Amino acid sequence: MDTDFWLQRWTHGQTGFHQTRVMPLLQKHWPALGLPAGSRVLVPLAGKSLDVAWLAAQGHAVLAVELSPIAVEQFFTEHALQPDLHATARGTLYRAGSIEFLCGDIFDLDETSLAGCSACYDRAALIALPADLRARYVRHVYGHLPAGCRTLLLTLDYPQAEMDGPPFSVPAAEVQALYGDRWHIEALETRDVLAQEPKFAALGLSRMNTDVYRLTAV
Repeated sequence: MDTDFWLQRWTHGQTGFHQTRVMPLLQKHWPALGLPAGSRVLVPLAGKSLDVAWLAAQGHAVLAVELSPIAVEQFFTEHALQPDLHATARGTLYRAGSIEFLCGDIFDLDETSLAGCSACYDRAALIALPADLRARYVRHVYGHLPAGCRTLLLTLDYPQAEMDGPPFSVPAAEVQALYGDRWHIEALETRDVLAQEPKFAALGLSRMNTDVYRLTAV
């Protein structure tokens, strides 16, 4: 799975992963991070998520990172925003008010790019990546986030042998293995979501849970 996979999904409109409402678990658990207004929030592999606008509406400065220019342009069009565009070494930066979208590869970001992020919201990034890329992603992105950074992480847990990803299953043991060396991990909720995901049930899944974690970089 490479960058072309996701670019082609957006090109051909194969974006069933896009949610047409703000994630209820974000609204429920975001206050648990206890962030002050104005905190800069990283949203990796953001697509055109409505969650980005919701986070900005809570008073945050949002840095969303997305590979597809189609997704980025659709976000601003659908929110009736006119962004300023700036060419950077890591991609094109779209800016409108407190929302920034970097149209580029998340793996091109470095410590300087992420130093100002005091929070991260990861709903669809970790579970979008196969196992080998998940480990690289956590080392590279989370490894460059500063001490004290707080993250709301949402994962899926289902029998991986019953369905090919993406989205991939990332059970609690893997979350511990990926983050445990540097991040304090708190499990906030586990929710059975199979009944709300008929397309996955139709593929033969016997179980699907969403797990919500609060992570704090130490």
